[in-house]
Amino acid sequence: MDRDTKIEPNVTQAVPFFGVSNIEASLKFYIDGLGFEMTCKWIYEGTVRWCWLQLGGAALMLQDFRRDDGQMWTPPEKLGVGVSICFQCKDALAIYREAKSRGIQAKRPFVGNAMWVTSMTDPDGYRVEFESPTDAPEESVLEE
Repeated sequence: MDRDTKIEPNVTQAVPFFGVSNIEASLKFYIDGLGFEMTCKWIYEGTVRWCWLQLGGAALMLQDFRRDDGQMWTPPEKLGVGVSICFQCKDALAIYREAKSRGIQAKRPFVGNAMWVTSMTDPDGYRVEFESPTDAPEESVLEE
């Protein structure tokens, strides 16, 4: 291949894929609590086993730990440890307020790196953060 030949980017999106211990609890958190929409799913024996969730231009996938025989399997390691997904958005404060109104325990927003940041933890310990640009002073905390 010629060094001067430019290759067009082929990757279009990165989508986090979380293994979950209780898909019903995860769906309640992401759909009912955060407003994600299930746009694709695999149902096996009447139960959602895998799904694609969409929120605006962002997505994530969930799959339960059910084995082929239908029995639940839980990995020996604690799920979610060290995993954070940062969603860039127009208004993290609006997401914070909406999540709180839906019963989600969200951390009070603060300003870090010129962005409002709020975070919450899903039922398996995966941390999701919502961030939006701001000109508020660094380390400001939202007054409630």
